[in-house]
Amino acid sequence: MLRTNIQNWFNGRLSASALSDDPADARTTTPPPPVTPAALPAAASTPPTALPQAPKQAWPAARIQAVESVWGEGFLNPGGAEEILRLARPLGLSDAVSLVVVGVGTGGPAYTIADELGAWVSGFEVDPNLAALATLRGPKAKLGRRATIATWQPSAPHFRPNASTHGLALEPLRFAMEAPRRETMLAAIAAAIKPRGQLMLVEAVAKRPLDVKDPIVARWLRLEHRPIGPPDEATLTRLMGKLGFDVRVVEDISERHTQQTLLAWNEVVNNLRGKPVNRTEALALIGEVELWLLRLRLLRTGDIRLLRWHGIGKKAPG
Repeated sequence: MLRTNIQNWFNGRLSASALSDDPADARTTTPPPPVTPAALPAAASTPPTALPQAPKQAWPAARIQAVESVWGEGFLNPGGAEEILRLARPLGLSDAVSLVVVGVGTGGPAYTIADELGAWVSGFEVDPNLAALATLRGPKAKLGRRATIATWQPSAPHFRPNASTHGLALEPLRFAMEAPRRETMLAAIAAAIKPRGQLMLVEAVAKRPLDVKDPIVARWLRLEHRPIGPPDEATLTRLMGKLGFDVRVVEDISERHTQQTLLAWNEVVNNLRGKPVNRTEALALIGEVELWLLRLRLLRTGDIRLLRWHGIGKKAPG
């Protein structure tokens, strides 16, 4: 049943209210479009169907389970271990190098880099549930102190100064409550990196300020727990320069991100054949479908892009 539900959602025929027991949710609306690059529309005029009221907790256990069933244990985003290693390898990591990783989710990025590349990794995650689960998985990774996990606070970001050779930041700015806070966040990450160290930043950007009155934009921001829309590319490039980094690469990785997303969800659909799934798991999975439909839609229209910056420290920030 769930396989059919998700398949129908992807084909544009099912609303999330079909899974709700609440009659108030059984209203007719236009569902998201098919999730294929060719079929994603250029614009959206009808808001996606609202899910039953989500819990205040951003990462309940059911959601973590649903997300990891799509991207793999330890990962909350497309590409899994392969993508994390692709991002980390240009930093020239080894057992003589330390790395601060901001945005480790349930531990996959930190443990993968430490295991595969040998670096000493200090991983940080905003959500305490995710950080707790990542920490519990530490003994299973058998890396000892080579990979550690801790939480960080977007409202008052702080990392031990000059503690790491290099840094990897995975969409840390999504938690900014206001635009000026982005500089504070990046400055805190930069301060954790030793002089002349490197910073790899992955972040979503918008070509122009997003219209928060657009129901598609508003829903996407809500599902991704973004208080405000993404910054623009030029602003972040200038900011990295201000923080003392010579930006050598700015790469648009939107297409790869899109293909990784489509590949993973197609595999989920195929794996659901004949598999019994309870309603809680179904709702959690459908919630992720909606989130990624909206993200892909905005990527397809060019309203947002996913970029990678590679900066090399050239001087003290100032």
